[in-house]
Amino acid sequence: MSIVTATGDQGQTSLFSGERVWKDDPRVEAYGCLDELDAHVADARHLVQDARVREILEQIQNQLGRVMGQLASRSAAFPKAITTADVQELTSLIRSLEEKTPLHGLVVIGSLPASAKLDICRTIARRAERRIVSLARAESVAEELLQYVNRLSDLFFILARGLEAAEGAIRYKQ
Repeated sequence: MSIVTATGDQGQTSLFSGERVWKDDPRVEAYGCLDELDAHVADARHLVQDARVREILEQIQNQLGRVMGQLASRSAAFPKAITTADVQELTSLIRSLEEKTPLHGLVVIGSLPASAKLDICRTIARRAERRIVSLARAESVAEELLQYVNRLSDLFFILARGLEAAEGAIRYKQ
């Protein structure tokens, strides 16, 4: 079976739930940003030496698949939707990382190749969140999904700072 279907040659694609939409539909834009984020997270996993951070990044990739599937489902309930428990787990992880890496001012980002890549992930997560907010203003989007994506940028920020702190490379703006 080929990955070439030619069903999108006229500018439309199918959602997971079966509807045909234009490829620039806000829903497609939203999960497209997350797909881009997923690729950058995969790249970050190759740059990060810390095994625990690599494990966290792989977990995020698995959850991004769920978020994208949920966004690609307009009329059908997605069976693996992001839950309040997922949001709480991510929030707890961020708070525990913050305790290990207290910050003392505005940070100059990207002191290490791996932290710079995580900062790219952070900015893509923020763009994805903006796309999802635009979608939510026009259609129903689960509150938990919005909360989860909002937390992602915080996670990437604190992961990057943790890597820098471990190497004595965290820098603050003057």
